[in-house]
Parts: sequence; C-alpha cells; structure tokens
Amino acid sequence: MRLTRLLTALLLFSLGSDAVAQTNLPASVRNVDIALQAKEDFWGQIAAHQPGGPSYEFFSQLMPPLRYVDAAFHYYPIVLSAPDAPLKARLISNGSAINARASKATWKDYGLPITFKVGDDGTDFGADLTALKGPTYDRGYLPIVNFSYYHKGHSYEEEVFASVDRLQSDSGVVFVRFKNPTNAEINIAAVLSPNTPLTVSEGAVRNTNSYAWLWFDKSWQWDPARNALTTKLFLGEYAYLAIASQPMAQPVRMADLPGTYDEQRRSCAGLWESYIRNGMSLTVPEPLVNNVWRAQIIANYMLMKGDNANYSYGNAYERLYEAECGDTVRALMLYGYTQDTRRMMVPLLNYSRTNGNYSLRFHQAAYKLQMLAHYYWLTRDAGFINDHKTEWQREVDLLSTNRESGLGILPKEQYAGDIFDRAYSLNSNANGWRGLRDMAAVLIETGNREQGEPIAAVARDFRKAILTAVDKSINDTVMPPFIPLALLGNEKPYDPITATKMGSYWNLMAPYVIGSGIFGPGDERQTWLIDYLQKHGGISMGMIRFDQHSGLFANKNGIDDLYSLRYVDKLAERDDVDGVLNAFYGKMAQGMTRDTFIGGEGSSFKALDGFGRPMYLPPNSTGNAFFLWTLRDMLVQDWDLNDDGKPETLRLMFDTPRRWLNDGQEIAIDRAPTAFGPVSARIVSKLSSGQVIADVRPPMRNPAKQSLLRLRLPENYVIRSADVEGVNVPFDNRGTLDITAFKDRFTVRCRVEKVR
Repeated sequence: MRLTRLLTALLLFSLGSDAVAQTNLPASVRNVDIALQAKEDFWGQIAAHQPGGPSYEFFSQLMPPLRYVDAAFHYYPIVLSAPDAPLKARLISNGSAINARASKATWKDYGLPITFKVGDDGTDFGADLTALKGPTYDRGYLPIVNFSYYHKGHSYEEEVFASVDRLQSDSGVVFVRFKNPTNAEINIAAVLSPNTPLTVSEGAVRNTNSYAWLWFDKSWQWDPARNALTTKLFLGEYAYLAIASQPMAQPVRMADLPGTYDEQRRSCAGLWESYIRNGMSLTVPEPLVNNVWRAQIIANYMLMKGDNANYSYGNAYERLYEAECGDTVRALMLYGYTQDTRRMMVPLLNYSRTNGNYSLRFHQAAYKLQMLAHYYWLTRDAGFINDHKTEWQREVDLLSTNRESGLGILPKEQYAGDIFDRAYSLNSNANGWRGLRDMAAVLIETGNREQGEPIAAVARDFRKAILTAVDKSINDTVMPPFIPLALLGNEKPYDPITATKMGSYWNLMAPYVIGSGIFGPGDERQTWLIDYLQKHGGISMGMIRFDQHSGLFANKNGIDDLYSLRYVDKLAERDDVDGVLNAFYGKMAQGMTRDTFIGGEGSSFKALDGFGRPMYLPPNSTGNAFFLWTLRDMLVQDWDLNDDGKPETLRLMFDTPRRWLNDGQEIAIDRAPTAFGPVSARIVSKLSSGQVIADVRPPMRNPAKQSLLRLRLPENYVIRSADVEGVNVPFDNRGTLDITAFKDRFTVRCRVEKVR
C-alpha cells in the first residue's frame, strides 16, 4: 500500500496540477500493469487530483475502448428491437453483418446470417478499422445506427434500425440502407448463409414455404450461385433491405421499400423519443452524459422480452437473475417508469432457480422483498403490495422460519451463483434481514401493523444474530480487519483480493453486504469492509475488480463493473464524492463501448490490439442500471439515515462534477421519483455576475424530514450568502444548503465569489 501511495504521489508531483488534465497522458499513468499491481485505486487516485476532479476525458485515455467478444463475429454485437419484442436482431458493430453466427456455446444464434461485402474484391464492410467511422447513434442516443467505411478509394455509408411496428417487430425485422456518398461507382453485396434452400419472388428472398427472410428494392440483383444480392450505386444513390430474424408469412411483399424505410425510420425515432419523454427529464451540461443515459434506458427496453427484464440477449445470459435483473427494474423505477416496472416485477416475484447443485433461495427471497419495498417508497402504491401478498408472504416466511436454532442465522447456502461451496452466507443473511426489515416498515406504513410488527421483531432479533456471527468471524490479524462472507468458517483474508478465484468472488459479493446496511450508520465494520476493498486490490477506476482464474475470455485482469452498484451507492450515502465520480466516469469511459454505450458483464484491461479490449457477453441490462443508478445518485438521493427502514432525508445535486456549474451552465431535473414524491430542480450558474440560482419544486406527497441542496461550484468559488425571498438559507463550507423549511416551489439565490 505504501508503494502504491508513493508511486501515485510521485506521478502527481511529476505531472503537476495541470498536466493531468491535458489530452495526452504520460505512459507512466497509462501503464496497465502498474494499475493492476496496485492495491489501491491507482487511476482513481490520480483522477481525483485533477483540476475539477474525475472526468471522462481522463479515464478515456487510459486504455483502448471495449470492442471484442468471444464469438466468431469477433466485434461486439448491437441488439436492435422494438420495446419488449420477443425477437431481436444482432448487428455486428463494424457494420459487417446482421445475425452473424457466434459458433460458440455461450452464445445463441437467431435468424439468417447476412454478411455485407464491398468493392470489386468483396471485402467485408468494416474489416479495416482504420477506415471505419462508427458505429454511432442518430442524435447521439437513438438506436438508428450509422457507419461510414472507406475501401480502395471508395466510400460506403450504412444505416440500420429495427422496426417498431408490431407485425414486423415480432419477427425482429431490421431495415438497412446503403448510400454512395462519392463520385465513383461502388459495389455492395449482401451474402446470405442459409441452412436450407432459398427462393426469390416478388422482391423477397424466401424459404421453401414462401415465407420471407429478406425484402430488397429494385437496385439489387439476385445471384443464386452465391446466395447473394448485389448492387452498383452511383453518387447519391441508395439501396434498401428489410431483414427478418425469423421468416414471415405476412406481409407477403413490401412494396415501395424506400418509402417504407422512411416511414419506419420516423416511427422508430418517434417511439423511442416518446419513451424518453415518459420518464423523468434530466439534462446536464455534458452532452455525452445526456446521450448515454437516454441510450441506456432505450437499450434496457430493447433487451426485454415481454415482461421479463432480462440480463442480456443472444447469449447464455438471456434470462432473469433475481438480484441483477431486480436492479435493472429498480433503475427504471428511479427514472420514472413505474407503470412499466409494475409488470416487470411480477416475473421476478415469481422467480425461482433452485435445482441440482444450484440453490440461492434465501438470496433470491431477500432481493424480492427489497425490490418490492423500494417500489412502495417511490410510488406509495399499497394496492400493488396487497395484490402480491401471496408472493411476498412466501418469502417472508422462508426467511423468518428457516433460521437455525442456537445460531439464529439462515442455514448454509452456496457462496455465490458460480461458487457451489455452501457456507453461512453473510450476503444471504444480511440481505435477508434487510428484506424483512424493509417489508415490515412498508406494512406498518400502510396500516398493517398486526402483520408488520411481528416481522419487524423477527428482523431485530435476526440482525443481532447476524452481527454476533460476524464478530465471531472477523479476522483482525490484518488491517483493516477482514470480514469473511462465509461466516463461522475458515475463510482467510485475500491479499491482493483478485489473486485467487475465491477472492474475486468475495469481491463481487462484498458490495451486496455493504449495500444491505447490516452495519448501520457509523458502524466501524462498514468502514472496514469498504476499506478492505479499497486497500487490498478490490477497486479500479472506482469499480469492482475481478479475475475468474478460469481462462474465460475477458474475465481476467479486469472489472465486473455492474457489481459495483451497491458499493458506489453506499459511497454516495457516505458523501464520498470523488469515489462516486470515479465510478461514474470510469464506467462511462472504460466500462462501455464508445458512442454506442454497450457493456458486458465484465471486461479485461488487457487490450487485444491497439483498437480495443475484450468484454464478456454484451449487452448487459444490469451494467446499464449501474450507470443509470449512479447518475441518479449524483443528482437525487433519498436516504434512510436513521436506520429504521423508512426514508427521511432528501439530498439534491450532492455529487455533481464541479464543471457542471461553470459560468453559464445549467443542471435540470424534472419529475424525478423519490420516496417523498416527484422532485424538480433547475440550477443556473451565473458566475460572471456573482450568482447561482436554484429553482426547486420539492416533493409534496410525503415531505422529507430533512432536505438539502448542494451547489458544487468550480474550484476557488464559494457561497457568500443564500436566501429565498429575503429569508436566509443556512449553508456550510461544502456548498450544502438546508432547504427543509421550504415546502412549496421556491427559488434560492446565492451570492458567490471567487476567492483566488
């Protein structure tokens, strides 16, 4: 640890306070091996010392971007579909193919593979990454994907999007358009790889039952010897295709494909814009952030199948997982999609995965109850709680009646989803307690005291038993003391944490314990657990590190960033601003692809070449949820700080980057759900005239006991006074204003001053 601190300090000294903010970082900072060997967050520490703190610009320079996957198609896939559609299309991210085969057991293949080739030599579109621009999204976030490719003196443009028309979206239809933007004639081929014979009629390629796989416009010619469509385009000309992920009986033909393309494109853009408008409104001064959160809301709706908020699509993760997919749903709740999340919760409340060696029934019960309680506080929808009493009562009974006599904790359960060794799981126990405590608070709040109070009593007794078991298990031969997740056993400290497979899984599960709140506010054991992660190689760029030690693609020397969610959420509660911002920008820069914002379950720091690094089984809805939840924490927080299961504290703008309040900048949220009702706020910086103005509409449904607003001004600026219509507003030296007294819409005017 001393070596890491010394090395970081020397680098900061040698760089100077301004050098870190430059566009080209020195090799010593970008050295991946140094970052991997460090026991503390080497890059996070340097980022926190930048002028203005952590930033996307800093983290994006550290490594090549995510690009590659362990599949025959090699480049990460972009999943395209209508909301909730049963079938989706796989667009390969260099623009080379639709529904390409993965040829790997960890992936699922759908549809008819179609490869796009260009030029007289039939080169795959996008084969030379130095000549490829894209993929990019329309308007920066809409799933209308654009590419530009240059090959042997000729340019080619490609655009792809999924139909949102129900008739076509149920079959996973995507539309493709090619354009010639240059003077020379260009050649394009769409090569099909069928496993059964094909026929061509009425402008469509069909199977032997005359069901259509693909429609084409009159610019294309069919080459039966190659199973290919070919076209020659002159300057400004277009060629159009519509491709299904399963053959369609209807429509039999698609007349006027160019006109249909334009109509479908408008429908696609319009529908997704309406989805963005239906949630809370959020605008920050960093355009990339605005693009990312919108794109990830859309991405999670595209990953859904019916009511199932699946973990992924087109691979082995195309399914539900209780805790992870519960986080996907809860993130959408936080962004205002509560009507949709009502239906998404039902499959998760009925979720069960207990068979063979796999058994995490206590873990699953815990997260069902926590999800349901979270939904209640955000909506006060007692009707939904009552409607699903059968489901939550089953989980309450499971957790309440299965505690072992004498110990008072739950029986042994497998250590983690991939670790079948059974242990007295601190994760299952801590989160089982949290689920019981939270449901008891909800029942009491809704007037069901005779149900809630016995559960609350069980939860109090349960917590005492868990903490007793923890105290018997703590290893204090290291600093900070090590808290095992296998209680009352022989789990030894991991140092560095990811040096072993078990240490890496301890690292994934520890954030669940941190997030449970089993160690209440001010409990030194909570600090020990967080410090152990931070000081023994558990964190990089603010996120959870992982090494599976199995040789699996991308699961070595990297991060499993989605498991950072509860760790970062707890940092926000503990008011560790730099920790939150490190994770936020680390995820945005190195935990997702550039311009398309797609992440996998995990990713490696080791680049495969100068163009990119590998990731594991993208896309991932819970990885998106981690980013969305963290951004929400930066702007809106509703906490239970007195540890009684009922939120009472509202905090606004607590973790915003200082540059978001540079002169002339504005931060705005509207209709943001909280435990106290929707909140809206607009902060306008007028540093040049010595003012920052905050217009706030506080929650009216269930007013918070304490409401705070923080104005994180640029460095060297301070607040000198603050008032609401002449009434002084108290504030501290961190720019935190106490706005509890103001119940209706109000405007805070702050006089600010540059001090040096």
